[in-house]
Order: sequence, then structure tokens, then C-alpha cells
Amino acid sequence: MIKLSRNAEYILKRRYLGRDIQNRVSETPVEMFRRVAGLVASVEQNPAWEKRFYSVMSDLEFLPNSPTLLNAGRLSGQLSSCFMLPVSDSVASVFDTLSNAALVHHSGGGTGFCFSCITPARKPYAPEDGSSGPVAFISPYSEALDAVKQGGIRRGCSIVLLDVHHPDILEFIRAKDNPRMLPNFYLAVGVTDDFMQAVLSNTEYSLKDPGSGEVEGQLLARRVFDRIVAQTWKTGDPGIVFQDRVELDNPTPNIGKLAGVSGCGEQPLLPYESCNLGSIN
Repeated sequence: MIKLSRNAEYILKRRYLGRDIQNRVSETPVEMFRRVAGLVASVEQNPAWEKRFYSVMSDLEFLPNSPTLLNAGRLSGQLSSCFMLPVSDSVASVFDTLSNAALVHHSGGGTGFCFSCITPARKPYAPEDGSSGPVAFISPYSEALDAVKQGGIRRGCSIVLLDVHHPDILEFIRAKDNPRMLPNFYLAVGVTDDFMQAVLSNTEYSLKDPGSGEVEGQLLARRVFDRIVAQTWKTGDPGIVFQDRVELDNPTPNIGKLAGVSGCGEQPLLPYESCNLGSIN
């Protein structure tokens, strides 16, 4: 016998239980847990695992992420929580990634992005073309993904990371100063060991062009750090990702460098990698 609160029953009916062609709930919580346990444990080819997985879910000791509850045993079959989608320094890449992100959200997943390679604002790609900078692309990403509900049931979550050495970092820090802006996006500043050392020593650090690596200017590190702290106190954004420290624990450095983090920052990820989350009671 599964013991569910009224709130739990309401959420299951609104989001996760199967529906018929007339959009009426056609699945019970027991049937949902059996659907999930059957699909996830099928790879083990041992009925005991299905029973054990069903037991921990029905006893509410563990629940898998939303895409698993939604899609296990169904046509989509997409069970992962968040995807790290890389962005290259071109308009085509920016919007190709946005297209991929829309598909991820439609299947129930969230997205992480790193905009650190995008050319700074007002620095030309070529004599006849100009860059709007990474911050300008966050809003169209937010609006487009807001129109694609996560798995058709809720607004998806996304995170955008920008390296603290990027010349547009101050604009990025205050990008969510208006609390109505970017409601489905979280911002994170990627900080490095040398930046944190400059904060401690109250010295300047370098801003670098992401394409050429050339120094574009200097900022007082402690002043930038104070702006991050003040903005986070004010609006909740941006957070901080300690990039060098994260990379020290990269389990597969031979495959590549960790490009960013999952939609709410739980898991560092390689480009195009996904993660599976769950909740332990």
C-alpha cells in the first residue's frame, strides 16, 4: 500500500501519471512505479532488481528524476535530467544549440550552457559584422525555452556560465538585476584560482579575448568579487563555479575538459554529456 499525501497525489495527477486520448488520468501511482521499475531494471535481466527498485520508490525512500517518471516505458524514452550543450563563437552555433536545447526541454530535460567563448560585445567578428556579446543571447534563449514546457508539464531550468576573465563579465553579473528578467535561467560566474588569489591579495587580474587569448584590460579582482556577492544578495544570481577546482576531480580528463554544470548546478559535465538525478529520503 503506497501512502501518499494529498499534495503528492495532486502532483502525480498533474504531471506524471499516464493519460488517455481524452487527456483523462488513466494510470495509478502503483502502475507508474511499476512502469518505471520495469523499464529501468530491465537491463539487469533479473526480476529481483525490478522488485527492489519498485520497493524503494513505493516506500518513498528514493525517487528518480522527472524525465524518468515521465518517460520510462513510453515513446520518448528520455530518462536524463540535464544536458550540457556547448556553444561555439558563431551565430549559427548559438542558434543550433538553442534548437537542440528546445528538443531537450520538450523531452523533460534541463540544460547547461557556457557562453565564455562568445566574442565580447562591440568587438567585430569581421570588418562588416559586429558581435552583440554573450549577455545579449541569454534573453532569446530564455524566451524560446520558456515557450517549450519541460516534458509538456513545467517550465524547464537552465544555467549559463561565463568565465570571470571574459571582457563582458561585469554586464553578465548584473544581467538579472531586473527580477522579472530571465525567470527560467540561472547565472554562474566561472572563477579560476588566479582570480581568487587576486581577490585575496587585492590586486588586478586580466580580462582576455576568448578567441585570441589577448589581454583586453584589467579589473580589480576584489571589486569584481564584491559585485558578485552584492548582486547575489540582491537577486540570488549569479552563483560561482570554481572551474580549476572542479577540473581537478574530472574523472575523464583524457576525454575532455568539463565544460559547465547541469541546469541547477548539481553536476559538472563534459560537452554533450547528460546526468541522471534522483531524490533520497
